[in-house]
Parts: sequence; structure tokens; C-alpha cells
Amino acid sequence: MSDGTTTLSPLDRARRKAFWRLVPICFLAYVVAYVDRTNVGLAKLAMAKDMPWLNNSVFGAAAGIFFLGYIPLEIPGTLIVEKWSARKWISRILVTWGIIAALTAWVKTPGQFYWVRFLLGLAEAGFFPGVIVYLTHWFPSRDRARAVATFLIGTPAAQIISPKITNAFLRMDSHEVVNGVMVHHRMLGLEGWQWVFVFWGIPAVVLGLIVLFFLTDRPRHARWLTFEEREALEAELERERALTAGQRQFRLINMLQPRVLLLALAYFMGVTASYGVDFFLPSILQRWYSLKIDTITWLVMLPPLVALGGQLFVGWSSDRTRERRMHVVIPLLVGATGLLLATRTQGVLAATVACFMIGYGGVKAYQPAFWALPSQILVGTAAAGSIGLINMVGNLGGAMGPIVVGKLETVTGSFVGGIMCLGFSMCGTALIVFLLRLGKKPAEG
Repeated sequence: MSDGTTTLSPLDRARRKAFWRLVPICFLAYVVAYVDRTNVGLAKLAMAKDMPWLNNSVFGAAAGIFFLGYIPLEIPGTLIVEKWSARKWISRILVTWGIIAALTAWVKTPGQFYWVRFLLGLAEAGFFPGVIVYLTHWFPSRDRARAVATFLIGTPAAQIISPKITNAFLRMDSHEVVNGVMVHHRMLGLEGWQWVFVFWGIPAVVLGLIVLFFLTDRPRHARWLTFEEREALEAELERERALTAGQRQFRLINMLQPRVLLLALAYFMGVTASYGVDFFLPSILQRWYSLKIDTITWLVMLPPLVALGGQLFVGWSSDRTRERRMHVVIPLLVGATGLLLATRTQGVLAATVACFMIGYGGVKAYQPAFWALPSQILVGTAAAGSIGLINMVGNLGGAMGPIVVGKLETVTGSFVGGIMCLGFSMCGTALIVFLLRLGKKPAEG
């Protein structure tokens, strides 16, 4: 009996094998990456009890400084993936960020907190755009948004998986009365929040070794493909590069063309909203409703569920219709509406959570279609550089979002102004992509 693959062409067999071997590893790495950069949002609720200096302004600045660490290596990282080895570069990234993430457990001062967050960003720099470039080495345009979407759902998956694990570590501390004195017990001398950082640093190091042995840089290097499959996939990818590229497009300087810079600005505004919600949703729920950490860790799992479904749907629909622009614009506008409405829901927990579910779903769902846009402008080295540039500028938004929300809360005593800024930022992303008119459905015939 046929297993369903013998009737497929060599190209289709190669496409299928590549997806199931490479994308799951990239997905798992992104899950761990996202936990290591954002679990501080929940840990902060316990850290603040031991470190009175950790107010929302300091926390927002530290969360934002992480993304400043991206700047030095973001574009060089994508060029390393394009010209050298994605496998070795991504492995290096995973190992170093796992070690630095664990070191967060020993911060004692605001300065130390700022430095470890900066170094964590520096260690991770190049991972996300490097994977995006890496996927262009393996997946033709018809598969690219789906592959990127499966990689990107590492974000909501991380936020669904991690809160309860993190909460278990936060509850490891115990107290008992001995001879009339309250005694605080800690496991191996560490607080629960310290174990959060130590525990989540370990999987990154392990995955770094897995990447080194199981990822393959290019189809021509894949021993797990037959000769016919390798040749068919390489030929398809080369055919697409030839259709997209004039010779001048391979020059790195072309990544600075206006459309690329506008995509970078658009992504900056989208990331501002995304990380503003990521880092401060636990604090917003605690402030507005005086909830316990146990309850908060259940509630913060709900918005990522919507984001996960939205990213998978947008990736599938965008590839099926070959339309990108409105698959970016519509989720962003729907999500922005959710965030702006959230500012009117204080006092009604169900309405607040529902609005953040809509907002977070929108700010994540647009990304698979968005990351299909740069390859419609440039290819080769210029495309790799443009992806690095877009992600570098975008991640300055990762710094901006937490800083703005934290500073506005400190100055005004309310999260409302910060949430409104995040909603308007999403509208800005939608407007830029709409006006660029990239990624429209191709004409029939």
C-alpha cells in the first residue's frame, strides 16, 4: 500500500520533509526565546517584594533595554546566516542567551538588572531575523508564510505553556512559625523567582546543541533528502530568486530603499504595542483587580490562545490567496480596537480580559503575512540585510513599549494612557502597510 508520498513529485516530497524536520526545531527555540525575554513580567510580581526599587518605571526601562542589546548584531547576524552558517550561528545564540538568562537570578541593584537585560538582548540578537532568512533558504514563496506562521506561534505557545510553570517556581518559597518566629524556607538558598530564571535558561543551552546537530544550512547539504529532492528544491528556489531579482538587488545598499525603511517603521510601531502588552498585562490585572498570582497566571494564558489561532489562520489564508497586505492591515485594526476599548473596562474583569484577547490576537496575527513582504522587494544579501534592518528597528519598539507604559503609569498613576498609546501604534502599522500597497493579490492570468 502507498504511504501517500510515493505519488508526490520530488519537489513536493522535499517541501514536506523540510517542513517537518526544520520548522519544529525553530519553533521550540522561539518558545524558549520568548519565555526567557518575557517571564520577567510575572517574576516581577515576586521580585518587587525583595527589591523595593523595582517600580514600574525601573521595570519598564529594564524590559526595554533588552531590545537595545539587539542593535549591534541584528544586521550582521542575518548576513552571517546568509553567507556563513545558520546552524552554527543559531546554536551560538541559544547557548549564550541561556547562560545569561539564568544569571538574572542574581541581580541585586537596578544597574545590575539593566546590564543583564542588555546582555540578554545582545546574546539573542540575530536569532529572530536569522531564522526568517534561514526559512527563505528552504521554503518557496508558496510555503513561506505557513512556515513563518508555524515558527511565530512559538510566541503564543510560550505564553500558554510558561505561566503555570513559572508560577510553580514562584510558589516554591514556604513560611512557617517556629517558636513564635516566622521562618522563610528557600530551596538551595534561592528564592522562587530566582529559580524561574535558572530553570528557563537550561532549555536554551540544550536546544543550542540540538540545533548544531539537526539543522541543515541549505538543501544541497541535506543528506536526509534524496538527490532528486535536493535538486528539485534548489531549482525551485533559484527560479524564484531569478524572477524577483535584478542584479542590482543583490547589493546590500539596496536594503536602505524607502519601502524597506517604511516597513521598518511599521514594524517598530507594531512591536511597541506587542511588548507593551507582554510585559505589563500581569501588572495591569493585578492593579485593576487585586488578583493573586495564581489567578493572573491563568488569565494571561487566554490572549495567547487567540494569537495562536490568528497566526495560523493568517499564515494559511495568506499563502492560499497569495495576498499579504490586507492580511496585515485587518488584524491590526481589529486588535487596536480591542486595546482602545480595554481602557474603558476597568472594574469588569471579563470585559478587560476579552479586550486584551482581541488586542493581543491582532498584534500577533498580522506577522506571518508581514514577514512575506520583504522578499517581494529584495532577494539575496539585500533581502537578508533588509530583514535584519526591519527587525532591528522593530525591536526598538520592544524597548519603547515597556518604557512608555511604565513611565506613563509612574507619572499618571494609571495604565490607561499607556494602553491607548499601544492601540494607536497598531493603527500606525496598519496605515503604513496599507499605503505601501505591497503584497496585493496577483492579477489572474
